[in-house]
Amino acid sequence: MAEQPPLTHLETRVLSAIDQHISARGESPTIAELAQSLRLKSKGTVHRYVQSLIEKGRLSRAGTGWRGLRLVSDAADSQVGLSKSTHGYANKAMVERLDNVHHFLSLPEARLSSGDFRIPLLGRIAAGQPIEAIDRQDHLNLAEFLIGPDRYALRVSGDSMIDAGILDGDTVILRKTDQVRSGDIVVALIDSQEATLKRLGQCTDGMVELIPENKSMQTMHYSTERISFQGVLVGQLRSY
Repeated sequence: MAEQPPLTHLETRVLSAIDQHISARGESPTIAELAQSLRLKSKGTVHRYVQSLIEKGRLSRAGTGWRGLRLVSDAADSQVGLSKSTHGYANKAMVERLDNVHHFLSLPEARLSSGDFRIPLLGRIAAGQPIEAIDRQDHLNLAEFLIGPDRYALRVSGDSMIDAGILDGDTVILRKTDQVRSGDIVVALIDSQEATLKRLGQCTDGMVELIPENKSMQTMHYSTERISFQGVLVGQLRSY
């Protein structure tokens, strides 16, 4: 079988949402249901990604209605459904760790004070190929990512960064700085009036490139005197 084209982060999320809806309800979602599940306001964006998945051979459609969408079986196994032998977890060790998560959290060494911004790090879960569980007990210190005198948060509006996995309604954590590099995701202030979250491109010949992570949108170009930088992306929050 010929190797299938790789999926973007958003294509994988769309495929997963369709798979979950079919598994739960026995039918594929409508465009409105899919947009709501993905927390996307633009139905056109949803339609574009579904069409891309059809073109890549990961979805098929019976007729013209949205209820006719079906996952192509081998694509579903490789991109959405994790290994059936592990029931969606990385391996047996991970399954055992998660099955006993309540016991783990009750251990004295896992108890944290209300002022401790750490949570237990139990291992890694597969979103592609299976990955091993972490044998040793560990913690993830949220303060290192999210808290500090130079940190602030913004709520994302719009879908210009969806190919970077930043969706409408997400909260992004930024480090306040005007020292930025090409490739950074930055908060740029345009004409001291409009703030935008974009990936920084080239800064040459007195011009600045601000690149949306959405293949349907064009790179924006501004003269350097029109742009000031307010921060660099360091983290992202999303509630489910």
